[in-house]
Amino acid sequence: MKKKALITGITGMVGSHLADFLLENTDWDVYGVCRWRSPLDNVSHLLERVNEKNRVFFEYADLNDQVSLITVVNRIKPDYVFHLAAQSYPLTSFTAPIDTLNTNILGTARLLESIHLAMEEDPSYKPIIHVCASSEVFGKIPKEKKPEAGINEECPFHPASPYAISKVGTDLLGRYYAEAYGMTVMTTRMFTHTGPRRGDVFHESTFAKQIAMIEAGLIEPKVMVGNLQSLRTYADVRDAVRAYYMLVTVNPIAGEYYNIGGSYTCEVGDTLNTLISYSTMKDKIEVVTDPERLRPIDADLQVPDCRKFKEHTGWEPQIPFEQTMHDLLNYWRKRISNGENFLTR
Repeated sequence: MKKKALITGITGMVGSHLADFLLENTDWDVYGVCRWRSPLDNVSHLLERVNEKNRVFFEYADLNDQVSLITVVNRIKPDYVFHLAAQSYPLTSFTAPIDTLNTNILGTARLLESIHLAMEEDPSYKPIIHVCASSEVFGKIPKEKKPEAGINEECPFHPASPYAISKVGTDLLGRYYAEAYGMTVMTTRMFTHTGPRRGDVFHESTFAKQIAMIEAGLIEPKVMVGNLQSLRTYADVRDAVRAYYMLVTVNPIAGEYYNIGGSYTCEVGDTLNTLISYSTMKDKIEVVTDPERLRPIDADLQVPDCRKFKEHTGWEPQIPFEQTMHDLLNYWRKRISNGENFLTR
């Protein structure tokens, strides 16, 4: 019988790339949870398949509505659940902390409880569940306390934003449901991952968007930035979704938790310089610090130790940083050339 995968947040960057990966590399049917008002830009290439009911199905539900989640889980009984949906922007969480905590912590609890109830009603139902936390749970780690090989799974949590706090709750809920109810739930702390379809509220994507708008003559040759000294390790989103697939298919172990990330580490300022170096306007661009883009507290040493996940699954990142940045910039160039209008954020 054909397997079924349920992706919460299918309309996001990661969810849409995961759908692409599963359609290309498996014969599974893909069910995507989205809200009726969810933007469909990232899945526009899938809409014909959705209309034809060709292996892709949209399910309307909301993490803040328990009944909708129970209904979807009971009707589909997915073999695999990828829980990616969240309020995912750290800076927004400072101005909307309650929404962030409700969506990310209670929303995760509602989803896992819906699955738990379905398993109680049907003891033969044993799905494999991926709960996506975040590297932000580790927060602001002092240099003297950072392990030499990078942040490993046992580093203490020190969240530096309401978003990060919400992801601590998400992380712990995943492990709780595995330990309390014997559910095959695994949690990941993915470090910075990016590429085409990355939202323009994230630093490398807003850099790329601004550069593309400058090239098109839509804004002055000034790139507005926040903290350029923060250290980040980058992975390509397409490598990330391959990791998520391997997580649920390579000897999944209930209750396990993994750090996952790329192999290229640099300061945010170096990422900006790389993108500017690809621009036709590179000699004219000015970099301007915008105080509104600065976080009250920043998680600024995000360098992972991913040995646990790599040794368990054999996963390795394959797409180089330079290609990721080229693809991200070209993504924004294409959208802007199509005549779309954007906020200058």
